[in-house]
Amino acid sequence: MEENNRFEILRRLLLACSREADMKAATEGALREAAAYVGLSAASVFLWDGDDQVTFSVSHATSQRARTYLQSLEDELFSSLRRHRQLTSAYLSFEGDTSYHSFTHPLRHGSQIIGAVIGLQEGEKSLVGEDLFLEALSALLGLAYSSKDSAPAPAPSKETIEKERLGAIIETAVTVNHEINNPLTAILGNIQLILHRRENLDDDTIKKLSIVEESALKIKDVTQRLLRVTSPRSVKYTDGTNMLDLSDEEKS
Repeated sequence: MEENNRFEILRRLLLACSREADMKAATEGALREAAAYVGLSAASVFLWDGDDQVTFSVSHATSQRARTYLQSLEDELFSSLRRHRQLTSAYLSFEGDTSYHSFTHPLRHGSQIIGAVIGLQEGEKSLVGEDLFLEALSALLGLAYSSKDSAPAPAPSKETIEKERLGAIIETAVTVNHEINNPLTAILGNIQLILHRRENLDDDTIKKLSIVEESALKIKDVTQRLLRVTSPRSVKYTDGTNMLDLSDEEKS
């Protein structure tokens, strides 16, 4: 009978995964049935992004006290051990006026950990005896969320976003230098050649040519500063529009 209960819980979740089902509702149902079967007071599923920030969560609890206790274990213990000690799975017991047993298992997508399932049990019964069922439930939940197009996908980390942004800026800077510097060199060369024969020019023409030369040199300087950008920042240009801040590169 117990094996049938385990199979039925996993079967229902698997059927929900294979259909265009509401995964949040399916997860809530799986947690509720698993909690009743194993004797959990609370259980939660979390998904997180590349910066380990929670983007999605589902929970079930028989009381607010159990829900709060389990969340405190996640905030104060499990999440810290994942970040600093690469924790994947654990079973823990706590003594006191009431005995508590808790577990955490990872949700995986290939070699990547995309979230976790955690649970809490009150009383003397141990969760270790249910380890195979809880591992199977976690594996199935991981498969479900990694295969759903509608599932919250892990967002790229800030470091990845910054690298991609810098790469786009460098690519643009190289293009600008290639496309602008060639004609700009011709403009500067001809202006400087004409100014070299300034004895044949009147003062007004010399002044105007000098302004053109100065402007061309500024354009050349900007294209060079674009190539030196290492920490791109934006500044406000007009309402709703930003531009790249080159002030640090200019000062250096």
